[in-house]
Amino acid sequence: MISSAHDTTHMTSALSLAREALFLTSPNPRVGCVIVGTDGAVLGSGHTQRAGEAHAEVMALRDAQAKNNDVKGATAYVTLEPCSHQGRTGPCCDALIHASLARVVVAEGDPNPNVAGQGIARLRAAGVQVDVGLLGAEAHELNIGFFKRMTHGTPWVRMKVAASLDGQTALENGVSQWITSEPARTDGHAWRARACAVLTGIGTVLEDDPQLDVRAVPTPRQPTLVVMDSRLETPLTAKLFKPQRPVWIYCAVDNAERRQALEAKGAQVVCLPNTSGKVDLAAMLQDLGQKQINEVHVEAGHKLNGSLLREGLVDELLTYLAPKLMGQGRGMTNLGPFTTLDDAKALSFHEVTQIGPDLRILARVSR
Repeated sequence: MISSAHDTTHMTSALSLAREALFLTSPNPRVGCVIVGTDGAVLGSGHTQRAGEAHAEVMALRDAQAKNNDVKGATAYVTLEPCSHQGRTGPCCDALIHASLARVVVAEGDPNPNVAGQGIARLRAAGVQVDVGLLGAEAHELNIGFFKRMTHGTPWVRMKVAASLDGQTALENGVSQWITSEPARTDGHAWRARACAVLTGIGTVLEDDPQLDVRAVPTPRQPTLVVMDSRLETPLTAKLFKPQRPVWIYCAVDNAERRQALEAKGAQVVCLPNTSGKVDLAAMLQDLGQKQINEVHVEAGHKLNGSLLREGLVDELLTYLAPKLMGQGRGMTNLGPFTTLDDAKALSFHEVTQIGPDLRILARVSR
């Protein structure tokens, strides 16, 4: 598509609106919309609300109406293809057609099989000019988990690790609070908040008794907590039951008494054993995909981290490195030992940012 600086400015604004919905829209994508008149004035704007509520295009149209702005002949800048199907809300492409917009600029097509180009096609069939691809990479990043689930059936798996500069996540005696600074820990809570689910293992539950909820940043919802607990050893007194959120426990060995006790605490128990008597991690992620989980935020110990990496189930590492050396301790994963460097897990640095005194590194697993 041929775009102008004017187009880029308004799509950038639409992306900023979508980011405002980062913690809100799950399992729906985060979408922003800006409607601009022929004179370049912004007539209305908005972002997608909670699942079942209005999408970004409808919010922008409502905003324009509330301001008594006529949108006939205007241009809408939308960060994702307008939907074309009747879900819990009506088709957004029809709303834009009904409002007599002349042009729609779309950052990226919607991979949802219920849409997949049909929204764009319907707009064009109604005589609306549609341009696709402006700032598409930025739009994709906002909904990377939604795209993964729609195309592969499984969520985007982001593994969070806090470590010293020499790669230790705890001392040999297990002490780990706190390796990184308060700004890094607050930033980590923001990454928890954007996820649909936080995943941990029974080892972390028994050793640290964490809540693993979002506390350091405001959020309209708490992510689901997912626990890998092969033998249903999660204590009924565990702090993870305190927050108001779903708790899903995946086991490999069912125990009716323990299961019933955990279910009485509000947990949902799913038995998915592999041939080794552990939880089938690949099947677990398939199940999470079926439950509309877009992004999984892993906060676990080195054993579960290693298992997820060995099975090729991790998409991205979110690593906080503190400027300190801890010497011998507990590493990030239990990968290896390898006999050749060719066996090492290849990563690519996606983003490196300083957070307080620490470094935040986003590294993606090479496929």
